[in-house]
Amino acid sequence: MFVSAFDLFKIGLGPSSSHTVGPMRAAQRFAHELAADAKLDSTGQIVVDLYGSLALTGRGHGTDRAILLGLSGETPDRIDPDQVEPKVRRIREQRALVLDGRREIPFREQDHLHFRIDKTLAFHSNGMRFTAYDDAGAIVLRKIFFSVGGGFVVDEAEAQRVGEPAEALHVPYPFANAAGLLEQGNVSKKRIAEMMRANELALRSPDQVRSGLLERWAVMNESIERGMHREGVLPGGLNVRRRAKGLRDSLLARRALKEKSPSESMDWVSVYAIAVNEENAAGSRVVTAPTNGAAGLVPAVIRYYREFYADNNEDDIVTFLLTAAAIGGLCKRNASLSGAEVGCQGEVGVACSMAAAGLAAVLGGSNAQIENAAEIAIEHHLGMSCDPVAGLVQIPCIERNAMGAVKAINAASLALRGDGTHRVSLDMVIKTMYDTGRDMMAKYKETSLGGLAVNVVEC
Repeated sequence: MFVSAFDLFKIGLGPSSSHTVGPMRAAQRFAHELAADAKLDSTGQIVVDLYGSLALTGRGHGTDRAILLGLSGETPDRIDPDQVEPKVRRIREQRALVLDGRREIPFREQDHLHFRIDKTLAFHSNGMRFTAYDDAGAIVLRKIFFSVGGGFVVDEAEAQRVGEPAEALHVPYPFANAAGLLEQGNVSKKRIAEMMRANELALRSPDQVRSGLLERWAVMNESIERGMHREGVLPGGLNVRRRAKGLRDSLLARRALKEKSPSESMDWVSVYAIAVNEENAAGSRVVTAPTNGAAGLVPAVIRYYREFYADNNEDDIVTFLLTAAAIGGLCKRNASLSGAEVGCQGEVGVACSMAAAGLAAVLGGSNAQIENAAEIAIEHHLGMSCDPVAGLVQIPCIERNAMGAVKAINAASLALRGDGTHRVSLDMVIKTMYDTGRDMMAKYKETSLGGLAVNVVEC
């Protein structure tokens, strides 16, 4: 199974890829299937049931808003973030929505959107069931979807086929694990990014690959810029104040006074990561990398490279993203990107691994050194729980991205000072992450029932 960079790096909305982007895509898909099956006109109402982690932390993660928008035909990559609030307010005030943008039906959240905190569906904690009824109360269509992390969505039938041999996309450099990726490189004498690019060309033209990846970097960089220029309190009730602008202004003031600090570059990395994740928490436009909760790491490390290393260019950005995608794809294939499934090790941990690999690549690392950087980065996130306070992607998520970005740079630096030989392989660490996630208690996996979520007093 080839996981494309364009699947991992999705343009979408905050605050959560699994709780916002995924549910919006599932709701839009359900509405579109009604239309495609000529069942739109016979639909009188739709009832949505959210289960598991979606039910427990969905309100804080904007799942309710995502469902309303998705049923209305909106998609996370196309909707204007500034139009989200007016559209949601209109639906709530009118107690009706225009299904798939074509047919108006009543929709009262107290009657039609249920947070089922009493139940979790078997396949994945992020489960949701959509049921369309006609005016007589008969079922027109019923489907179950799962938001499995990083904005990826599967329906019940697709979920049952997980693990089965898929109809293979023929790519020139297939790999199922890091060992296979390294072997492909040894045989072909190609770098990881070169092999990933060749695989991407099975899906897109050369110009589409390059321009699409640069578009994603542009959105990432815009998120950094917006976050560094905005002030105020983040929504949700925790009264978390934005810090990126103040941190940026302080660094610029020190720079103007020609004050030198050995930590200056790392301070900027933290600002970049915090800026992106404050934008994510505010529901603005970000790129899943590989999730929204971990959206700040890859942009922060790319921006760090752009700012502090001379002679970089757009080709380096493409190399960085393709290399990072190879690592993210391995983690998705052999473990998980979902905080609800394996905790934050599958979000910030994987993002750190991706960023470390990308940085090692653009700094000239060999494939073995790149794999070593990815391994170091994820190894030191093993066991990290996902315990968002009040179900919001704010505490500890925003700072956690800053810490992860610094770790990614450190991991790349350590790997580049070696020859790529190391005792623990990336494959071993990815398996360990998955095993640890399976053993982790549910209260530490994006349910806000344990950890900081219960030990931090909400004010």
